[in-house]
Amino acid sequence: MKQLVKRLATMAKPALEALCSGEAKLAEAWSAGAHKRLSFVQWRLSPTPEYFHHKIDLYWQWMATRSSFWVERGVYSTLAMKPGASILELCCGDGFNAYAFYSKRAGSVVAVDFDPKAIAYAKRRFSAPNLTFRVADIRHEMPQGDFDNIVWDAAIEHFTESEIANLMAQVKQRLTKKTGVLSGYTIVERDDGIKHLHQHEYEFHSKQDLERFLSPHFRNVTVFETVFPERHNLYFWASDGVIPFAQDWAGKTGT
Repeated sequence: MKQLVKRLATMAKPALEALCSGEAKLAEAWSAGAHKRLSFVQWRLSPTPEYFHHKIDLYWQWMATRSSFWVERGVYSTLAMKPGASILELCCGDGFNAYAFYSKRAGSVVAVDFDPKAIAYAKRRFSAPNLTFRVADIRHEMPQGDFDNIVWDAAIEHFTESEIANLMAQVKQRLTKKTGVLSGYTIVERDDGIKHLHQHEYEFHSKQDLERFLSPHFRNVTVFETVFPERHNLYFWASDGVIPFAQDWAGKTGT
């Protein structure tokens, strides 16, 4: 009987595979279109939101633009995280990165944002046992604790120069001494001086411009860039201990 069932399943596989492939193709086209329309409504019609739905990237923009910078953000911060790390994410937005990149590796993740709508969305869509979302304006309510990693991703540009300097000092206080790592992403200003988003308070001029906020607080700092036609990205790691690709980084081999 088992052999008969196996034989029938083998015979039916081409038809089932064709059916499932057709279904997947239709679902992909529908999802891409739906997220394209969502992007238009959210970002072309006023008022624009305070946070971005990263499933728009996942289901539409990635294939439409072939730009991978949105994935870079999660990957580069994860490089600095050890298994079981305690993580604080500042200005987490929709919670996508906290769930999709950090929570699988971390022992615990606390992710905060000042926007109650963003946190409500994150709680609905990205629940995990080791992941906590909180409403908090980090200028006044940065969570207390001792964290192995703090991630400040796509948000440092939403603060003034003086606020950034003050927040860096607060970040340093909350990182595990000697080994804690701050990582994140921001954007370089446009050549024409027009801000990428009206919510941005300060867009950085260059790698060196960003580094000047990090170096006073951290012994080891790396700022690097990726450049796409639509945007110029800056990524950073900062710590008094080892950062990715340093000589004694555990994830590095060779010379």
